[in-house]
Amino acid sequence: MKDGISIGSVVLSTQGRDKGMYFVVTALEDNYVYLADGGMRKLAAPKRKNRRHISDSKVKLEAIAAKLAEGKKVFDSEIKSALRQFVQNQQENQNVQR
Repeated sequence: MKDGISIGSVVLSTQGRDKGMYFVVTALEDNYVYLADGGMRKLAAPKRKNRRHISDSKVKLEAIAAKLAEGKKVFDSEIKSALRQFVQNQQENQNVQR
């Protein structure tokens, strides 16, 4: 991908009512991505979002990406837990830098 976003990437929503929330990319289209967070946006009904309205965090959840690529069952709780851990690490890094 030219923008570095692939299945399993953690992205930040920059536009819309979900602005500021982190999601995992579950599928890709030309100018759109499908996003899930395991809470409000489940894998069964991912959010379709324009690529211009997200920002790549440069982090990929390898375990979830591998499961999605192999077609194995991924639970919403796995995504929710992984994103919670990611956000917690982001906050710790910000606190250390201050």
